[in-house]
This record gives sequence, C-alpha cells and structure tokens, in this order.
Amino acid sequence: MHVYLPIAEMSVNVILILGMGWVVGFLSGIFGVGGGFLMTPLLIFIGIPPAVAVGTQANQIVAASVSGVIAQWRRKNVDFKMGAVLLAGGLFGSTIGVWVFSWLQTLGQIDLIISLLYVFLLGIVGLLMLQESLRAIVRRRRGVARRGKLHEHNWLHGLPLKMRFRQSKLYISALLPFAIGAVVGILSAIMGVGGSFMLMPAMIYLLGMPTAIVVGTSLFQVIFVTANVTFLQAYQNQTVDVFLALLLLAGGVLGAQTGARFGAALRGEQLRALLALLVLVVCGKLLFDLVAVPGDFYSLQFPGRP
Repeated sequence: MHVYLPIAEMSVNVILILGMGWVVGFLSGIFGVGGGFLMTPLLIFIGIPPAVAVGTQANQIVAASVSGVIAQWRRKNVDFKMGAVLLAGGLFGSTIGVWVFSWLQTLGQIDLIISLLYVFLLGIVGLLMLQESLRAIVRRRRGVARRGKLHEHNWLHGLPLKMRFRQSKLYISALLPFAIGAVVGILSAIMGVGGSFMLMPAMIYLLGMPTAIVVGTSLFQVIFVTANVTFLQAYQNQTVDVFLALLLLAGGVLGAQTGARFGAALRGEQLRALLALLVLVVCGKLLFDLVAVPGDFYSLQFPGRP
C-alpha cells in the first residue's frame, strides 16, 4: 500500500513508514532519547529529500518530549528555571538555524551539509559513548566502584549574570546554559533533531546538573525548540510533510510503549553501549553514501526546491 507525499513529491510504502516509526519509537523507549538522530538518516536512506526529512521529523520529537516531560514532572525532576534559560537560548539558536537552513537550501548545499554534520557529530558521540560504556562494563565485571565529581569548576563558571537554580542546586552564570541552548537550537534546525543526545552530556558535564534532573529539563527545552523549528520550517521553507509526520507518529507511539518495557530489563551501561553501536552504524552508512560512487553522475535540481 502506497501513499503520495505532496511535500516530498514521491510515493512511499505506508507499512514501511509505520515500521520505521515503530522501530525508532521502540529504540527511543529503550534508550530514553527522542530518536531524531536516527529517524532523519533513515528517512534519507529511503529517498526522502533531506530538507523534508529534517523539517518533518521535528513533529515526532515534540510529541515524544511532551509525554516524557509529564512523566518527569510528576517525579519532580524538571528544573523549570534552568529549562527557561535553555529555552531562551534554544529559541534564539533555532531561529538562526532555520535562516541558515534556508540560505544553504538556496545555494543547493543543504543535503551535503546535513550529511556531513551527521557523520561528524554521530561519529564523535558514538565513539565517546562506546568508550565510556565499555569501561563501565569492565569495572562492573571486576567489581570496581568508581566515584568522583561530575564536573570541575573552570573559567566558564566565573562568567557574569549568575543565577541560582534551586532545583538543580547550582549557582552559575545564565550565559552558559543560554549558549548551550543556542548551539543545540542551531543544530536542531539544520539536522532535524531534538538535540537531547548533545544537550544532556553538556548539562551533566558543563553545567554540573544532577542526572535525574537533566532528563526532564532537557525534554522541557526540546518541546518548544522543536515546535519552533517545525513552525519556521513549514512557514519559511515549506519542508514539513503532514502525511509523513502522521505516519511516523502513529508508528512511534506504539513502538515506544514496547521499548520502555524492554529497556527496563537492561543495565545502564549495556543500554549506552547498544545505543553507541547503533549511532556508529548510522554514521557509517552516511559516510559510505558520501564517498561511494553514485549511480547517476548528475541530477537536476531547481533553486529553492528541496
């Protein structure tokens, strides 16, 4: 069964799209991430134009993040004051990112930039996660416990405009979370990701926030940043395909429920190792597509079209 996607200007198999949504939802349920860094490359792999994949994927991230924030808020694991500062930076960055996205699209370079960013960031994040998780697995097998500080104070913590974040038990400059939110916002607009896989490590190791508070607070920021990206992409670049978004949401909701139950049976370091391997596989496929000899040596593309 096929359906025509008016924005992507192509027909897709409904079962395939639902299946992809279910798989990414399942993985999101296991690992506790939005899944944008997985879904966008998968959409590109099946032929969806990268610009449409980026603009459309943000819808699924919004829905998943709303559900996650509600659950974390009930456990009192959301620092709304910190989330507001991150959000201010995220809205600023995502607005700039959509403008940069539109400029690159006009130049005809957006597909290359998206692929390069994914290869670079996924490669770094995947390798660091794999290294850390393997060390944790080895320590657990040897029965060695390791305790230490989550972060060290440096010149970043001496910046002006300090604020007290009582929920996170921090007294730091508001400029630091604002800057982190802005960088993640730019990448969210260009790459079509919520940014949790970059935002969470920054909040833990740069800001020094407790891990339990990080999850809910990052999801709070992601909701509004990705909603802003979705609106601006639809209004300015016309790259949001509603039919594709609905199919992904339907599959993702079902998969997330199953994944959450499955993930509860695995240890934290095992989950991180599996996620790191998955990230590196996606990175490898994107890198291969960049360097492989194409089937067609040229293609036609009209300026301003995805």
